[in-house]
Amino acid sequence: MTIWRDSLPLVLASQSKARQMLLGNAGVAFEALPAHIDERAIQENSGLAAPGEIACLLAREKALAISRQKQRQLVVGADQTLALGNQIFSKPAGRAQAFAQLTQLAGETHELHSAIAVARDGKILFEHAAVARMSMRRLSETEIGTYLDAAGEAVTSSVGAYQLEGLGIHLLARIEGDHFTILGLPLLPLLDFLRSQGLLAL
Repeated sequence: MTIWRDSLPLVLASQSKARQMLLGNAGVAFEALPAHIDERAIQENSGLAAPGEIACLLAREKALAISRQKQRQLVVGADQTLALGNQIFSKPAGRAQAFAQLTQLAGETHELHSAIAVARDGKILFEHAAVARMSMRRLSETEIGTYLDAAGEAVTSSVGAYQLEGLGIHLLARIEGDHFTILGLPLLPLLDFLRSQGLLAL
């Protein structure tokens, strides 16, 4: 059942299954249309170094890129960065890089910065950013290898080579932060915004 009150669906500028699941479970009518932007080039050209600022920038760019294609529709852009101290991680290119990332993260506390931006017709209407802190267990090389074998190709689809909603939960010792932030979509602030626009029946 949907509680969406607009004749046009929300557009989610993301191919993330987790983000799509969160919106769908919340009863929001949406269509997913990933924004194909050069994230690394945008990040480098911005001169930004703070992970939270980078996540906000990329969320805005994704929302704006799709909103120019989808006239009159609200578009949600989202981005997430993972930072260990000053080092920002990207999605691992393969098993070797995933092993290296997990070796660095093991026994440490890293931060996930999740940002959303809502746009319509090429203009940003709403932005929000949140942070969660994830403490990873101390892991032996054997344990990391076992995890990588079990998780398979999924490790290359997320920064840090893990997904909390999957086998990645076994890597963690402590979590501080909102579940939705960890999954890459700060949902409660987004729903508050949509409600303020009269777009939700509940």
